[in-house]
Amino acid sequence: MPADYALWRRLDAPGHDVCRLEGNAAGWQLNGTAIYRDHGVLARLDYEVACDSAWITRHGRVRGWLGARVVDFVIVRSAAGAWTLNGAAIPRLDECVDIDLGFTPATNTLQLRRVALAKGHVADVPVAWLDVMAGTLTLLRQRYERRTERTYWYEAPRFEYKGVLEVAGNGFVRLYHGLWEMEPQG
Repeated sequence: MPADYALWRRLDAPGHDVCRLEGNAAGWQLNGTAIYRDHGVLARLDYEVACDSAWITRHGRVRGWLGARVVDFVIVRSAAGAWTLNGAAIPRLDECVDIDLGFTPATNTLQLRRVALAKGHVADVPVAWLDVMAGTLTLLRQRYERRTERTYWYEAPRFEYKGVLEVAGNGFVRLYHGLWEMEPQG
């Protein structure tokens, strides 16, 4: 299967993110690197997320650094829906099927592909949200409403974020208003 790629520029702080999504015998593999400055802290994070053929998260990993601090997070979702972070069980995430890496728009693509909304349809998508600064994996409630072929209304009430997500032809979020914008292809 051919791979899909995306390169984003961060809008709320200096930074970029690049990723590759490809299919394999087990499902889908997302790999990327984000470099950015957040609240004065420079960061370089390599990430990977593996999903099965139905886009259900199986595991993820984030490695790199935040300023002087080295980070290495391993996230696993069992077939029964139990989540662990670096081997420690994380309660109250059983309803989550997706992981959301809070520092990249790449994981929104996995969620959108899994729910595969038709125009006019809405889905509540609770996710296991990784906060790399805090080193925590917590529940994040999200809602997607497909408005057109290339737009979704998106809400994350915990962060008081509401806005239209514009999607590129390859399925990656092209514009995440106020946060990320895909660099032109070619």
